[in-house]
This record gives sequence, structure tokens and C-alpha cells, in this order.
Amino acid sequence: MEDIIENNAAETEAKNVAEDPTFADERKAEVERVENDADEVMRITERAIEMLRTVYDPEIPVNVYDLGLIYKIDYEPDTKTLHVEMTLTAPGCPAADFIMEDVRQKLMSVEGPQKVDLRLVFEPVWTQDMMSEEAKLELGFM
Repeated sequence: MEDIIENNAAETEAKNVAEDPTFADERKAEVERVENDADEVMRITERAIEMLRTVYDPEIPVNVYDLGLIYKIDYEPDTKTLHVEMTLTAPGCPAADFIMEDVRQKLMSVEGPQKVDLRLVFEPVWTQDMMSEEAKLELGFM
């Protein structure tokens, strides 16, 4: 039954495209917008990661990204907002304010986002397993 409905929808769309060239133009414009948004999200996410790799915990000679302290990076092109969730190696980290402010400043320097929504979370609890292979090697865990 679902196959019949899907086939009917596809046939209807094909008929609309054949009969109305503006429908095809609108569809093409929507596809281009989605592709452009995806490209922008990827570019900004990659640039955010580059910037996060310049932020160091003053007590550990490894950047916050490779330490595994960054849990989420999401960019919303519609609102130009970069959402980042991160944690610390310990909830009572004495350098928490310094690290958070450094992360915020570096993310604000990324071209594109107009707002940064930076959230400090402690779930899941950070463990050494979250570090990159490079970080583990640098710290002598491998």
C-alpha cells in the first residue's frame, strides 16, 4: 500500500514538473539552498575545530578538542548560531573560567556565526578514553 502511495506521489511530482516550469525552478532553487547550507555548515564546523585546537588546558599540554572535551558542534545557518557543548576533565577544574572564555573568544573569531551558544555539560562524564590517539601518545598513555 505504501509503495502505491509513494509511486503516486512521485508521478504527481513528475507531472507537476512537466506542466509547470516554475515548479522545477523552485525545486532546483531549494536543492541549491540546501546544498549551500550543508557546505556552510561543514566549512564553519571545520573552522571551529581548527580554532578549538588552539585552546589548551593550562595544566595539560594538549588542546581541548583532542582531549575529547568537545562533545557537540552544531551550526544553524538560519540563525547564524554556533552551538557547542563541552566538558572539563573534572567538575572542579580551577581553570574552568579561563578555558571557557578562551573557547568562546576563539569560536567568536570564526567567520560566519553571529552568535555562539557555548554550554558546559558534565554528562557523559569525561574519561581518558575520549582523548584522540595523538593526545594519548602526547601524554604517554600509549
